[in-house]
Amino acid sequence: MTPGSLSARILDYANRADPYPLYAELRKTPVRREDDGTYLVSTYYQVRSLANDPRLSQDPRNRPPGYTRPEQPEEKAGLPPSFILTDPPEHDRLRAIANRPFGPPHSPRFLDSLRGELAQVVAELLDAFEGKKEVDVVDDFAYPLPVTAICKVLGIPRDDEPRFHGWADAVASGIDPQHGAAGQERSQRAREELGAYLSHLIETKRRSPGPGMLSALAPETAPGGSLTPADLAATAILLLVAGHETTVNLIANATLTLLRNPDVLQRLQNDPDLTVPLIEEVLRYEPPVQFVPINVALADIDLAGVTIPKGSPVWLMLAAANRDPQRFENPDRFDPDREDNEHLGFYTSIHYCFGAPLARMEAQLALPELFRRVKNLRLIQDPPPYRDNAVLRGPRHLPVAIEDLTA
Repeated sequence: MTPGSLSARILDYANRADPYPLYAELRKTPVRREDDGTYLVSTYYQVRSLANDPRLSQDPRNRPPGYTRPEQPEEKAGLPPSFILTDPPEHDRLRAIANRPFGPPHSPRFLDSLRGELAQVVAELLDAFEGKKEVDVVDDFAYPLPVTAICKVLGIPRDDEPRFHGWADAVASGIDPQHGAAGQERSQRAREELGAYLSHLIETKRRSPGPGMLSALAPETAPGGSLTPADLAATAILLLVAGHETTVNLIANATLTLLRNPDVLQRLQNDPDLTVPLIEEVLRYEPPVQFVPINVALADIDLAGVTIPKGSPVWLMLAAANRDPQRFENPDRFDPDREDNEHLGFYTSIHYCFGAPLARMEAQLALPELFRRVKNLRLIQDPPPYRDNAVLRGPRHLPVAIEDLTA
């Protein structure tokens, strides 16, 4: 990116705590061309239209020469790209197979069957706050919960869960600037170890099935098709890394937003039924995925009076679209009573977040209990330190002072 360009400023860590003024500036030109030929699309209806346009591709094989992007975790582990980096019909086939044991129509009760276990995990994490006067909501709560959840979803043996916690922490170190080159090396080793572990576990599940998605997807033949072991390992890494980071950010962003809006927090404490609309408003107001920078135009696309030429990189700015005043009234106001809240917090179209139902369930279990049991949470640092990653934006740490813990 050209230094000083709007896209470079969005990526600049100095603006991580509050990128929204930059998004407001960006919306003045709904389809903006940067000096390097990248197009930034920032208004709600334009983002939604383009996200549903088959002329836009997320497949890296369609990238123009010289287009650079970070390698994905599964690629670094020597595996094929996950389905999120493919287009139809390959995308549709892989995603449909992966979804069979995960959700409707074939497994409508799978996630709900985990609700009791995940509620117990939430309780245990909060129990560990006993006797403390200060905790880190990210490290002590929002971070470990999704790892345990995805282990249960995949069917990871309970004895191996600590290894997944360690791998998740190592992978995250790769996007934390505090860890520098050492963090990148640690992250790479974790990805390689994770890929090798999953490949071995999938073969074990094929011989001796158990609960969870890996066992359900491991057979070489199955109704509706099957995944190769490499495709299944890539899918598992996608769920662990992308789904985990998204949920961490959702819970941390929600906690921070509530502490900044004590009137809404008091309503939640008095009325747990507010949880669902509140989480949807967090997904609009502080989305865990800020933008999707991996698209390329497969043909010339006319949008908002601008022609995006074939081969152009395209960023879809979800967080900017979520605060578009042409779509949402008073968009910079946090309002859990907002009606018709069809936000883009989990994206849209065929690449709508695969793990969205799981992320929502975790947040719906975690937030009411956090604010019910922990008395008088107070921010120690505002703004808190953020992750380096501009795409998966959320606090790296969220230190809070607490007074007491109830049963």
